[in-house]
Amino acid sequence: MEEHVKRVSPSTGGDRAGLGGHELSGVSGAVLGGKRGLLAPARLTVVFLLVLTAGLLAYTELAASAYVQRIVIGLGISIILVVSLNLSNGFTGVFSLGHVGFMAIGAYTSAILTLPLSLKRINLPDLPRWLAGAEMPFLPATLIGGALATLIALLVGLSLMRLSGPYVAVATMGFLVIVQVILINWDTMTRGARTFAGVPPYTTLWWVWGWVILTVYVIWRLTQSSFGRQMMAVRDNEIAAQALGINILRARLLAFCVSAFFTAVAGSLWAHFITSFSPKAFYFAETFSVITMLIVGGMGSVSGSIIGAAVVTLISEILRNAERGANLGFIQIPPMYGASQILMAIIFVLVIIFWPRGLLGGREINFERLWLRLLLRSTRKGVS
Repeated sequence: MEEHVKRVSPSTGGDRAGLGGHELSGVSGAVLGGKRGLLAPARLTVVFLLVLTAGLLAYTELAASAYVQRIVIGLGISIILVVSLNLSNGFTGVFSLGHVGFMAIGAYTSAILTLPLSLKRINLPDLPRWLAGAEMPFLPATLIGGALATLIALLVGLSLMRLSGPYVAVATMGFLVIVQVILINWDTMTRGARTFAGVPPYTTLWWVWGWVILTVYVIWRLTQSSFGRQMMAVRDNEIAAQALGINILRARLLAFCVSAFFTAVAGSLWAHFITSFSPKAFYFAETFSVITMLIVGGMGSVSGSIIGAAVVTLISEILRNAERGANLGFIQIPPMYGASQILMAIIFVLVIIFWPRGLLGGREINFERLWLRLLLRSTRKGVS
């Protein structure tokens, strides 16, 4: 019994609070009763987060303004991008600067496949016949865009994932430049540098956050598996990992391809949300925006990626509204357009100085410990 109490939490002071052995054993047994326990921490966390997310989305859809809904949709897309990038950059140590290229692939592929036939004849008259007569639903088009991005990531990664350090960062930036050049010059498929318009507005709150839940769950499970431990071993010490028999290329390539798939999905969601875009939307500005969210939250942390995306999105919206100026009664603040980007850069520098590892520093939010504390606290109150 004493051993069982220590398993719960040696520092909670349950025995000092006057809890008998049977009460504490009952609490810990309910929480740590195995994977099939109804109140197992992992299941309790998943159910709680799903219910909370569904409730917030329902409230946002029914009661929030269109402006707030657009922010929530944009936040969801940003979370998918940052969590996907974190799998490659944070868990394998391969700092990629070209992932926005996969976002562009997903956006253009799904947009072409879902574009109405009447608009295809006007906007893309030189499409191949088999593509000109195809109009697909949103989900299959998104999956095809993700599959195409994964295939390209596999072909590109076979060479790029053999590099390390600054070399792989420069090489992935080269991939982004190549994608940008292709988008601008392939007029028959992308309309070149002109705006690609007429994309059906299929993206909704539920589509975006459904993909957010799937992305976070898949990547979190992957990082907790043996594959994830191999990725982190490669990140921490490449030579030691190789000595233990870990295939470095396979670990990096798996992370790179999975990351590319979900990044392309985010691109498809973004394309059907904004409905008109051009190649310049998928270049350095978007790249550094996603990297800022990643670094603010903390590399190597799934929950840090979510927090980083939320913090940067919230601050960006506040600063963007402040650009228009304000009347505080005793002082009139004039409009300062462009100041939000300067302030965001200053905030980014401050985070690098004072929190070089990000807000969570590579750690995850421990919901299991949270549930244990809540249950032990309620049990103490019941006993007293």
